[in-house]
Amino acid sequence: MEKLGVERWCFHDRDIAPDGKTLAETNANLDEIVELAKQLQSETNIKPLWGTAQLFMHPRYMHGAATSPEVKVYAYAAAQVKKALEVTHYLGGENYVFWGGREGYQTLLNTDMKRELEHLANFLQAAVNHKKKIGFNGTLLIEPKPQEPTKHQYDWDVATTFSFLQKFGLTAGEFKINVECNHATLSGHSCHHELETARINDILGNIDANTGDPQVGWDTDEFLTDISEATLIMSSVVKNDGLAPGGFNFDAKLRRESTDVEDLFIAHISGMDTMARGLRNVAKLIEDGSLDELVRKRYQSFDTEIGAMIEAGKGDFETLEKKVLEWGEPTVPSGKQELAEMLFQSAL
Repeated sequence: MEKLGVERWCFHDRDIAPDGKTLAETNANLDEIVELAKQLQSETNIKPLWGTAQLFMHPRYMHGAATSPEVKVYAYAAAQVKKALEVTHYLGGENYVFWGGREGYQTLLNTDMKRELEHLANFLQAAVNHKKKIGFNGTLLIEPKPQEPTKHQYDWDVATTFSFLQKFGLTAGEFKINVECNHATLSGHSCHHELETARINDILGNIDANTGDPQVGWDTDEFLTDISEATLIMSSVVKNDGLAPGGFNFDAKLRRESTDVEDLFIAHISGMDTMARGLRNVAKLIEDGSLDELVRKRYQSFDTEIGAMIEAGKGDFETLEKKVLEWGEPTVPSGKQELAEMLFQSAL
C-alpha cells in the first residue's frame, strides 16, 4: 500500500483474525491483530477508511444475523458488531459498513418478513446508540445487494434501502449508502443509476469501485477498467461534492489465473488510473458544457412562470386544465439521446 501511495485500508473483523471457540477467545484473537495494525498504522500513516463485521460466513448466520429467527444468534451478531465498531474507532476508522449478505430469505413460506425487518431496524438503531456511546463519529454505511447468498436480500438496492431507513426513522444523518457497482448490475440497475439515486436523496457515502462480467450472473468482484463507466461514476461524485468522509475502495480481487505478485499491483494501479481518467473526463464535460446545456434546454419549459408554480407545489389541476385549454395540444421536442451519447463519448 505504501508503494501504491494509498493511505486508507478496509477490513472485515474475521478476515484479519479468525474465530475462536468462544466469543472471548475470538475477541482476544482480534485484539492481537488490531494491536499489530495499530503499530503498522503508526509507522505508515495508513488508517481505515472503514471497518465491518463479517456476519455471513459462520454457520451460526445461515438464517441471518440481525434477521435470524434465533434470538441467541441476534445477540451474538450484536456482540460482534459492538466489538467491530470499537475496533474501527480505536484504529481511527472514518466509517463503518453493514453488508447484510444473510439478511434476507430463501422462501417466504417459513419467513415472518415484517418481524425480521423490525428486528433489523432495531439492530441498526442499537448500532447508532453504541456508536454515540463510545464517541465514534464515523458514518454508518449500508451496502445494498439484491441476492447471493440469499434468494432475496432485504436491502435489494438503494431505493429499497432508503425506503427502509425512512420507514424506521433511521434517516437522521447517521446512515449513508456504500454503492458497489457489481451489486448495482445484479439488481438490474447501472452503477450510475444507483449512485444518482443515493445522491439525490443525500445518502451517497462511499463507493465499492468494482465491476462484474455481463455474461455471468453473479458477483465476480473484478477491478473496474471501463473508462466510460468510470466517467459516469465520477460525474455523480462531482455532483455530490465528493464523498468525504467516505471514499473509494476496491471490493475486488484478482482472477484465479493471475498468480504473480505483480498482478496485485497491476490490478490496483489499473483500477486507480481508470477512476482518475474518469475524473479527468468529467472535467472535460464540465468545461465544454454542451451536455449540461442539452439537459438544461430539455427542461427549460419548467423555467417559466407556470413551471415554477408546479415545482413549488402550487400547480392545482383546475389551473393546469385552463392552461391546456388555452395552449392546445403540446409540441413535444426531441429528447436528443443520440446527441447526448455523442457528447459524452467525445470526452472519453
